Amino acid sequence: MEETKILVIDDEKNILESIKMVLDYENYQVETSGSGLDGLELFKSMNPDIVLLDVKMPGFDGIEVLKNLKNINKLSEIIMISGHSGIQEALEAARLGAFDFLEKPISREKLLLTVRNASEKVSLLKENFNLKGITEKKYTLIGKSAAMNKLKETIQLVAKSDSTVLISGQSGSGKELISRKIHQLSRRKDKKFIQVNCAAIPDELIESELFGHEKGSFTGAYEKKIGKFENAHRGSIFLDEVGDLSLKAQAKVLRVLEEGEIQRVGSAEIKKVDVRVISATNKDLKEEKKKGNFRDDLFFRLNVIPVHCPSLSERSQDIPLLVNHFIEYFSEENNYKKKLFSQGALDMMIRYPWKGNVRELRNLVERLLIMSEAKTISANDLPDYMKTEEKSSGISFHNISSWKLFKQQSEKYFLEEKLREFNYNIAKTAREIQLPRSNLYKKIEFLGIMIPDQSEADEGSPGS
Repeated sequence: MEETKILVIDDEKNILESIKMVLDYENYQVETSGSGLDGLELFKSMNPDIVLLDVKMPGFDGIEVLKNLKNINKLSEIIMISGHSGIQEALEAARLGAFDFLEKPISREKLLLTVRNASEKVSLLKENFNLKGITEKKYTLIGKSAAMNKLKETIQLVAKSDSTVLISGQSGSGKELISRKIHQLSRRKDKKFIQVNCAAIPDELIESELFGHEKGSFTGAYEKKIGKFENAHRGSIFLDEVGDLSLKAQAKVLRVLEEGEIQRVGSAEIKKVDVRVISATNKDLKEEKKKGNFRDDLFFRLNVIPVHCPSLSERSQDIPLLVNHFIEYFSEENNYKKKLFSQGALDMMIRYPWKGNVRELRNLVERLLIMSEAKTISANDLPDYMKTEEKSSGISFHNISSWKLFKQQSEKYFLEEKLREFNYNIAKTAREIQLPRSNLYKKIEFLGIMIPDQSEADEGSPGS
């Protein structure tokens, strides 16, 4: 376990020596300073877990030092010490974030107990901070394609408001990541983010899950349960696969959106909740409305801000970035050995129509990191079904729903093949296919065609 670092700041030399002796004996790592200004400089270089700080010091007193310390590092816990007990000083120190207040002369037992409690709190704060970092890395939106850049701009705008958001997109395309990013960038970021998979909860339990129930309200209700909406008070709730809600549950969700009220199953009490609702679906809710499976009024309430999550085939140029991200993530989280993907493997992955979207890509990368013994994964290491799909046709028709999309996919496949044929030389490719080079650049950008960095040996600029 890492040693707890402690800084003691006091203008009385005998106090410094006695505190240091007690803490040294308990194997704490202790440094001392005789003034507020020197203590600040030592704090910056040492970055201690705990600071024992005298309130009354000549020049720069303890309260001023406390303000500065909290601005530098909020994870450090500050214990104030004073020979003159004053209620106003104690209140001011508490307001500024001090952990505790000790009076001189300090008993050994009281000192060690307070330091131990502060050390436990610091450990918990560090753990939460590290977990937050891991979570943010896990739920990062990866991509620099035109579709992803547009999505990121939309998220930045959406996050500023409290309006309901409806995210549409194919399964596995990243709708949950979008919902989390909206929450992280919102004013509710420090409050709870509650996720509910509406499709995974049986109809008879969905009301209890969302709104809670009272003890004895139905068979099996052995104790009171707090629902997801109540648990998300002042935070955000993400209703994934909202199109699978029963009509009865839809009516109750509508009430929350319109009135900000919930009612537990078996209770007559109405509770007010302040929750931002973000929902997602891979169904066409307009079609579900026509079939009578989804309420008109709820659709309009949920769809205040519609956000489209692009499929992986719509942003295939992001695949190399996603592959690198997953390699880094799995190597760090699961201690897998890092591997490289050859350009041939990446090319095949870019051309492959990912039915399962980013989720399918993620699972494939993890499987290859575990199963492949080679340091570099080549096209031969990829599953046979990917090679079969590529041989049958450069274009997969199962994801094409319109003539416009077919033309785009056909153009993309043709240009990718020609660029590969001429080693990604833009000028040469443009000449051979009899297309102005500036037009070819525009097509490459619009269709999301990936150009390898090492192959960008071209003659002149896009506009020449």
